[in-house]
Amino acid sequence: MPVSGGTQCRGWAPEEDGPGEKSEFCLAKMVVPVALRVVRCGGGTIYGARAVFSSDSKYLLCASGDFVKMYSVATEETLQLMGGHADLVTGIQLNPHNHMQLYSSSLDGSIKLWDFMDGIPIKTFSVGSKLLALYALASSEDSVFVVIPKSGERDTFQLVSVKLTKTAGQDVEAKELSVVLNGVDASPKHIAFGREGQYVASVKEANLQVYFFKQKQLNRFSVNTAKTKNRSSQFTCIACHPTEDCIATGHADGKIRLWRNFYHKKEYTFSTLHWHHDTVMDLAYSVEGTSLLSGGVESVLVLWHNESDCRKDFLPRLGSPIEYISVSSDGSLCCTLHKDNRITIINSNLRFSKSIQGLIKSIDVKTGLVVDPRTKALVLNGEPGHLQFYSLQSDQQLFSLDIVQRQYIHQAGLKQVDLVKVAFSARGKWLATVEEREEAADPELQLKLWFYDEETQSFKLNTRVNTPHEDHITDMCFRDMDELEDDSPILVTAGRDCVFKVWMIVEDTDPEAQQSVSWSCDFVGSYHNYQATNCCFSEDGSLLAVSFEEIVTVWDSVTWELKCTFCHPPGKIRNICFGRLTCSKYLIGATDHGFLCCWNLLTCALEWSAHLNVLVLQPDPLSEHIAAVSWLSKESSLFVFKPNEPWPVYIQRNLCKEKILLAAFVPRDEPEMTGSEKYLWLRSSQLFFLTDTQELLTLSTRSLEERLTPSSKQLATEESLPVTPFSLLLGKPRRQQSQEDTDVGKLVVHSKHEQDSPAVKELLHTPAHVLPSASFLCPIFINSLLISKENKRTDEVADEVEMESEKTDDDLDEEGDVTEMEQEDTSPMELLGEMTCKLSKFQERELRKLRKMDYSWISAF
Repeated sequence: MPVSGGTQCRGWAPEEDGPGEKSEFCLAKMVVPVALRVVRCGGGTIYGARAVFSSDSKYLLCASGDFVKMYSVATEETLQLMGGHADLVTGIQLNPHNHMQLYSSSLDGSIKLWDFMDGIPIKTFSVGSKLLALYALASSEDSVFVVIPKSGERDTFQLVSVKLTKTAGQDVEAKELSVVLNGVDASPKHIAFGREGQYVASVKEANLQVYFFKQKQLNRFSVNTAKTKNRSSQFTCIACHPTEDCIATGHADGKIRLWRNFYHKKEYTFSTLHWHHDTVMDLAYSVEGTSLLSGGVESVLVLWHNESDCRKDFLPRLGSPIEYISVSSDGSLCCTLHKDNRITIINSNLRFSKSIQGLIKSIDVKTGLVVDPRTKALVLNGEPGHLQFYSLQSDQQLFSLDIVQRQYIHQAGLKQVDLVKVAFSARGKWLATVEEREEAADPELQLKLWFYDEETQSFKLNTRVNTPHEDHITDMCFRDMDELEDDSPILVTAGRDCVFKVWMIVEDTDPEAQQSVSWSCDFVGSYHNYQATNCCFSEDGSLLAVSFEEIVTVWDSVTWELKCTFCHPPGKIRNICFGRLTCSKYLIGATDHGFLCCWNLLTCALEWSAHLNVLVLQPDPLSEHIAAVSWLSKESSLFVFKPNEPWPVYIQRNLCKEKILLAAFVPRDEPEMTGSEKYLWLRSSQLFFLTDTQELLTLSTRSLEERLTPSSKQLATEESLPVTPFSLLLGKPRRQQSQEDTDVGKLVVHSKHEQDSPAVKELLHTPAHVLPSASFLCPIFINSLLISKENKRTDEVADEVEMESEKTDDDLDEEGDVTEMEQEDTSPMELLGEMTCKLSKFQERELRKLRKMDYSWISAF
């Protein structure tokens, strides 16, 4: 029966309450908002500038949101994550005078100088204006070039030279600007420097301007748009020949123009290369200038030899449109950055080498954010018709699963089959997907059930159901029970055809069937011909909640009988979820009219409600906490609460300016050690968000350096180091042990070379300024590499034991004195802990005497 009432919790509202309006239950114990660190993890406009190779071509540096990432070309791993900018990074350039350093520019108005091998910021130059592009030249020793907005004019930009002062301090101001060109474009692809910085060329719309630094001469050119009578011949990118006076420009009509003799305003010439059928996205010359690389929306890299239209090579099927092209300084490699956040590393002979795939930007994330129970990867829409499994630890794609298994046609307005729903069983053994074709009258629907094959380590299609519902499927969920998954997995789908369906596994009786089990519909439920919008199971799997527009219905999952209904008008139910652990008796629902409700399943009454425009409602699978994300006044706010308490345990207002559409709790490998009680809800799981611009965000209490796994970071660094004779001598020892059984017992003989020497460790890890003199360290180091006299062969030790048992008591006393004298002579190795504590020979003989004594007389007592 529909119920209402309960406590109205007005403390949830993002706006401040006036005097005398505080709720007794909500605001009396309301938590003071405390902000966590909001970290951009991926997605969005990941690559906002050209990538840069290190001077030895072993590392690749890329702008990634607010960070600069350094990848290993050999292993594709993320080695460094350099953070410090407060806004989007718009340009990166190697320091021409020190190739171990890197410049980066950002919209926050700062230029940072990095030691990228260690990921340490050396100096920050504050320019004060938004920086949209960055260029560094070897001919300019103490200055760089940036693109900034022109003050007082909207959408007008200028290229300026910024003098980088050499004053002491890590944070300095760089306010000395010199205007080079006015009326430039904001894109970094629209400006290029030629002939070792003798001139700079800029393109915007249909105009090309070239400025010569020494002559201080500015020449302007334009393409003839009268012939085409449209804007298709406008400039889209530019590149300058490294040794000759030649400028290559790309255009929207797919043509490439090569400009020469541009020192003269009227006697200039240009030739045309044409292969691309659409916009040329970027151009790049080889190091010697003998070839030209071009890329566009065709996902094909074109190599033009000697600027000839007749000689060209292709590297096709790169996956997505090419956004940027970069060439290494030694000419051995080049890389392409794509619109779907993929980096492709290519050899100089135009052969594919490596691919670094981040979070793919799909047209629309319809599947939501789902966590794979096996890999703890985020699963969502990837390439058209594919599921991407995205690793949060490595910021790379684990693999892509082709669900639709149809060729995608890149044609505007064409309605194609798309993936819209995804659900995993509790252990990840089963995967359910829904794909549909957008048709107004008769939508084409397919429900697929996939089984995880342990041998092939991949999902295999088990059951395909054509038209599982008469209309679009709105939600789907498995019964989330680990202990029952292998025996009786249950899947529920809800649709706009006003029904929900229960799917169960049945044995396949067909003898020719390739698999023994398949899925079949077991029950169909409805409620007053209302559209079913959401569904979820309780933690123990005994109850199923299905929302029908404004009504929430609760069903018995064994008999499928309707137990009770809840409603909270006005507004349709947008999200529902059950409480967990100690809060399992509560059911939470959010309406599209701005209400968050909590119902008690034992009393069938409304426990409390709050006026909040909740877009996302996400429960933590490992605790009682539930995260609610609201959207109000063009900002997203986060509320974390327990259903048994009508006040939030954590509030983060103005989480971001973007609209958060999806969220997911990802279980941690190890519990997070939080120093404050208000962050205890982050102990077991980490919360991730996806915005409407497809940026992946998270909340973290850790510093930026701790986001990379130290072991993988150290491993990747060590693998990239060259092997030298010194590293072989002092490298990691191979631990080998040989064991032999003797009459005395099991003796284990170790070689000195097979152990970690404390002397070597101290020598290599102690700071140089506190080390003692070399004359003191030399004998310690040499002795650590020698075999000690105490380490004898096993047979010699056994013989020595037999001889010792035959010695007289007089010899014992004499040897005891000698032992005491030897212990007083301390070697230098003992200072560094090389000596181990052991019994003297006299003490060992006394212990041996005690073992031989007859103690049988004690048994008489």
